[in-house]
Amino acid sequence: MGCGRAGATLAQSLESAGHSVAVIDQNPDSFRRLDPEYAGSKVTGLGFDRDTLQQAGIEDAFGFAAVSDGDNSNILAARVVRETFGVENVVARIYDPHRAEIYQRLGIPTVATVRWTADQVLRRLLPMGATGEFTDASGQIVLAEVDVHEGWVGRPLRAIEDATGARVAFVTRYGDGVLPDAQSVLQENDIVHLLMRRDESATVERIVTAAPEVKA
Repeated sequence: MGCGRAGATLAQSLESAGHSVAVIDQNPDSFRRLDPEYAGSKVTGLGFDRDTLQQAGIEDAFGFAAVSDGDNSNILAARVVRETFGVENVVARIYDPHRAEIYQRLGIPTVATVRWTADQVLRRLLPMGATGEFTDASGQIVLAEVDVHEGWVGRPLRAIEDATGARVAFVTRYGDGVLPDAQSVLQENDIVHLLMRRDESATVERIVTAAPEVKA
């Protein structure tokens, strides 16, 4: 559920691994983020609606990932899928780390803060799903892929650094790694990889997943 950059990346990773995939999003325009070669289902609707889930094939599903941009929608969908349809492999993306801890105790695996990557969701969704992110030897510095609000598109990458205090390590652009320079600008569909302190990761994510502030 959710066809933002996170959901699109996850869907394509699963399909590349040989799995049948269905993507749910209430905005049909979101499906443009999927590769043209994507062969799975595209279902328009709410991911916690039973009819929508059944249309997506939830009754035959091995796993379900709720990765929309809303905590409430994600956790509601995850609970409906687990409790109503009996799907065991469920993961929900939760921005609020305090909420995430609560839902973990309820038995629903969650991924919170900027440490989230498609690989981490895959690890929770499928056994031996993927490798982990990079962390330095001290455990204090992390390199992570982050979701960036579309409002940052067209702005210099240094604007993200100025706003967050993190450093743009590199950008994945149409499948190629790009090392940014002082003039580099964020383009649509870029995937941004940031270096930051682990204890500041939640703050960094809250900044980059929201539209940039407009200065008066």
